[in-house]
Amino acid sequence: MKKSKLEIGKEGEQAAALFLQSKGYLIRERNYRFRKAEVDIIAEHEGHLIFIEVRSKKNTAFGFPEQTISSKKEELYLQAADNYMEKNPSDLKLRFDLISIINNTSGIEIKHFEDVDFEGDETHCG
Repeated sequence: MKKSKLEIGKEGEQAAALFLQSKGYLIRERNYRFRKAEVDIIAEHEGHLIFIEVRSKKNTAFGFPEQTISSKKEELYLQAADNYMEKNPSDLKLRFDLISIINNTSGIEIKHFEDVDFEGDETHCG
């Protein structure tokens, strides 16, 4: 049976959370919502508070998951991060990460992009 985009996304977020935990990240929150925005994972690691966007696809026929973030999505993501910081002040350094997941019949492929620039017109990964 074919998986829906929602199922692929939820599986990707779960895989990302397990991946991060295996690297020593402490997951603070998942699916933090503010108005129309959502941050998939908020975690702590090595003195950083990290806002993590997870992008999942079942294949790369139409590009890689990390290439699917619109400028509107970036704007909403930053608003949610700002709201979280207002409600949860922290002395930790802030960082924005992106996790790209390809979830197909041969398994799950994970790429972790640390310290992504979400403030320009395009997302810079790598």
